[in-house]
Amino acid sequence: MSGTFLGMPAFPRNAEKALADSQLRFNLRKATHTIRGRRASVVEELPDWQGLRAAGKAIKDDTLRNLERHLLQAERMVTEAGGHVHWAADAEEANRIVADLVRATGQTEVVKVKSMATQEIGLNEALAAEGVTAYETDLAELIVQLGDDWPSHILVPAIHRNRSEIREIFLDHMGEWGRPAPANLTDEPKTLAEAARLHLRERFLSTKVGVSGANFLIAETGTLVVLESEGNGRMCLTLPETLISVVGIEKILPTWRDLEVFLQLLPRSSTGERMNPYTSMWTGAAEGQEFHLVLLDNGRTDVLADEVGRQALRCIRCSACLNVCPVYERVGGHAYGSVYPGPIGAILTPQLRGMGSELDASLPYASSLCGACYDVCPVAIDIPEVLVHLRAKAPHRPAERLGLKAASWVLDRPARLRRVQRLASRFRGLVPKRSLPGPGAAWTQTRDVPSVPEESFRDWWDRTEGGAR
Repeated sequence: MSGTFLGMPAFPRNAEKALADSQLRFNLRKATHTIRGRRASVVEELPDWQGLRAAGKAIKDDTLRNLERHLLQAERMVTEAGGHVHWAADAEEANRIVADLVRATGQTEVVKVKSMATQEIGLNEALAAEGVTAYETDLAELIVQLGDDWPSHILVPAIHRNRSEIREIFLDHMGEWGRPAPANLTDEPKTLAEAARLHLRERFLSTKVGVSGANFLIAETGTLVVLESEGNGRMCLTLPETLISVVGIEKILPTWRDLEVFLQLLPRSSTGERMNPYTSMWTGAAEGQEFHLVLLDNGRTDVLADEVGRQALRCIRCSACLNVCPVYERVGGHAYGSVYPGPIGAILTPQLRGMGSELDASLPYASSLCGACYDVCPVAIDIPEVLVHLRAKAPHRPAERLGLKAASWVLDRPARLRRVQRLASRFRGLVPKRSLPGPGAAWTQTRDVPSVPEESFRDWWDRTEGGAR
């Protein structure tokens, strides 16, 4: 994955900093609750929602089990339709392929459709190193890019910004890229959107290379599908002379019939709409356009090998789990140190990047395990199950490992547990009331030490109920 976030502290320290920002918490709460309410309303309209959810899960699981066959079929169909298919094992290879393709056109600018895959590999930074400027055209991505910021939400990357902050970003930075923001710009959404439209129009008309991702890739015809709400995607996909699409290998669907299920699941779960405003589909090279498809692995086959963790690859990037997560609502996306924030990021990022860094090892703990994310996931990813699975695989400090081994030894035999409980009751006066010493201090920073009872439950039972018999 992209090195943009590498070197960040562990999640708890990032979260502590975010919690101190009251404006951030207000922005997040307002936005997530609005999207959450809209989603609930349109989902309730469908009597077969749970059936659709089960169908989406089954389609994705079957596709992942036969991934190689579907990918080879898609490659064949795209090639037959006049496109070119490239395989990228990791971010470095994908960036090199795209940079070489852009360089071959002689262009130094590209326009982009919102794409998680290109953010994951750090494509914008890689192109900049080659002297190529990538212009984001999604409104929220434009706000993030102009503000030299990071995305903090899968669906709404600028969710951490309010209208006044967006106005200041436009006034301060639009002029750096050509057309400045209007001098009388207000913070009204309509006015801000109009300023962005005028700013981007010249880019659409003059830039000859477009870069996109894809929501889905249909294996039986080699057709790519992009769902979006603003129309910028349609402009980027059709106007440039060269189109380059970077697509994760897990985005594939076997047939058009399968797509029908996801065209119902995704809009409702993401934007709370019955149908997204723009659905763009293309197969191979359109007339007068050269098309390249870059199929991206970047750790996905490693995730596929994990029987529990692989369900993260079912994700369709709807962001419903973020909008119901009590942790995300309070700390926002930047605390996760990844382009995939929230509950899905807490299970996907450590698997794609590995848990070698302090940040990635801490992400499986960025959850209360309340299960709200699983309840709303349109493809039934059991995120709490994967979180617990990854916690077991995460590196642990020596004192923590020693404590777990001791607990395992005690709990392995009822007689041992009984003796330890009696000892704890006997020496209960030595247990600190509020905080533990040493490694236990971190645990008691946010909670009091539970009081040790005078006798164990077993002893109480033997003394009362047992004696009564």
